[in-house]
Amino acid sequence: MTTSLEPDDPGAEQPFISHLVELRDRLIRMLIAVGLVFLVLFPFADEIYTYVAAPLMARLPEGNTMIATQVASPFLTPFKLALVAAVFVAMPYLLYQLWAFVAPGLYQHEKRFAVPLLLSSILLFYLGMLFAYFLVFPLIFGFLAGTTPEGVAMMTDISAYLDFVLTLFFAFGLAFEIPIATILLVAVELTTPEALASKRPYVIVGAFVVGMLLTPPDVFSQTLLALPMWILFELGILFSRFFLRRSQGGDEGGADPPPPRPAGSPASFAQTQPDDGGGRSSPGGAGATSARSRVGRELDPGLDDQDRWRPLTDEEMEAELDLMDAVESQDSGREETQQPTGAAINSVEQKIQRANRLRELENDFAARQVLYEVLEEGDADQRRVARNILKQLDEV
Repeated sequence: MTTSLEPDDPGAEQPFISHLVELRDRLIRMLIAVGLVFLVLFPFADEIYTYVAAPLMARLPEGNTMIATQVASPFLTPFKLALVAAVFVAMPYLLYQLWAFVAPGLYQHEKRFAVPLLLSSILLFYLGMLFAYFLVFPLIFGFLAGTTPEGVAMMTDISAYLDFVLTLFFAFGLAFEIPIATILLVAVELTTPEALASKRPYVIVGAFVVGMLLTPPDVFSQTLLALPMWILFELGILFSRFFLRRSQGGDEGGADPPPPRPAGSPASFAQTQPDDGGGRSSPGGAGATSARSRVGRELDPGLDDQDRWRPLTDEEMEAELDLMDAVESQDSGREETQQPTGAAINSVEQKIQRANRLRELENDFAARQVLYEVLEEGDADQRRVARNILKQLDEV
């Protein structure tokens, strides 16, 4: 049976067909978002192109301008830039829609891990674009304008220029995602920070190769892309070590508790609170193992919440132990000569369940009477469960 939740709820659990419908709806929302942003930006398409072309226009020789070599370029080029700018502006909403679609398949700790990475990836991509526009473009265009042969007028086509700057925007935006990629590789245990650090020489060479392929054929633009990639790689190693230490610290803190069991079932206090001496435990033997398998189950989690009970004082604990020892001593001879039958065991288990129900109804007096009968009739494991329940009742 599936849970009916709103489509916008990232935690919604839905069947397979609903996932396909939800994917269609979210893709439509993404297209609508891009379309709305495009409608807002299109009237300013010429101004946006002028702003993007400013780094090149500032480096052109005096009297030179950009040109359009195709008939439709003066319209299509700003149109294309406005559309790409709409995608860039709507990117946080687009990524949110993708996140909302995949979130139901993630565990809670994976969600806590994914959200910071998602936000960081958006910020780093925008930071890479700003780095390219304000730092790389002026240096590249200054270098290219300075190397223009004498007698050649540098008059760049507006369409070719847009393709060039978009390529650099994507290149630097993706290059700034290197820390995220490094952390993910360490998180999925495909590698370790130490292994990545040992590959540093190869990474440096690879960064310069990527810079050569993604930038114009000059050493300045290649270096301006390769150096940030190397620095970001080092930052990724640093943050991955921090993430690894944090995850290992969380593992040492203990595993998550098991899922809750149905209410009213007997508690397996023997697994968490071993009994004291005096015949109050049965650590071995086939009979003890069989009894433990029959009654070694958990109480309702609410009944096992330590914050709800007051701990016994030393005097109260000693008095209760003395009372338990006195009750057990009366049945010790009978236990040595006769083991309880299957019917008796079932009857004692029913009494334990009845005591749990009385305890839930806050009828502690009746629950005590039933538990005292369990102390008289049950085997060692059943008496241990009864004693622990009595201990919880005393801590109220």
